[in-house]
Amino acid sequence: MNASNKRKHAASPAKYVIAAGIAAIAGFATVYWSLAPSDNGSSPASAPETAEPSAQDEEVVTGSPLQGLNTGAMSAFVVRPKPLSLPDFSFDGPDGTKETAAALKGKVVLLNIWATWCVPCREEMPQLDALQAELGGEGFEVAAINIDKNGAEKAKRFLEETGAENLALYTDPTGKLFAKLKAVGMPTTLLLNAEGEEMGRLVGPADWASPEAKKLIEAAIAASENGAS
Repeated sequence: MNASNKRKHAASPAKYVIAAGIAAIAGFATVYWSLAPSDNGSSPASAPETAEPSAQDEEVVTGSPLQGLNTGAMSAFVVRPKPLSLPDFSFDGPDGTKETAAALKGKVVLLNIWATWCVPCREEMPQLDALQAELGGEGFEVAAINIDKNGAEKAKRFLEETGAENLALYTDPTGKLFAKLKAVGMPTTLLLNAEGEEMGRLVGPADWASPEAKKLIEAAIAASENGAS
């Protein structure tokens, strides 16, 4: 082996170490950006699926009226062992009036957090609209809240473009709702009982017009009407 080949051979292990280090850094960056909160386009439009409840959680969830209904199109929906109280939050109503979380109490609410730049949001908006058209009323509402900063007009055009005719225009021009409700991906959807407590959530897009989704919502409505959630 000549001197040149010896030098190349001796350098190989160092190259492997450097390559491994670069791969590790790249992997860390990928995880960080996939979980980082949105800032109107600074993070991906989708996020990793919400982890399924552990075996211990499953035992506790048996008292939930939603137990066993997170199947099929709703398999990524995570049922809370018991209703979870949420921090107070605010948003703008259709007429621009400031509303608080209290405005959503008194009925079951499917609270969807979305943005105009979110591609999966565009795909699922017609399904949310269909769900509102079929089940919406005094006992249930799909409250899709847009978090584009100062983007009420953009949000309105978005709803028109996607054919969403049954959803009210709710917006959060501050963009704080995402972090306030500890969302980790776009879209994120929470199912709230009549007391405004979270019964469960789903991270990422879903077929909200599916039979499984309707069955889940109907169970939440029935529990609300019976005074059990």
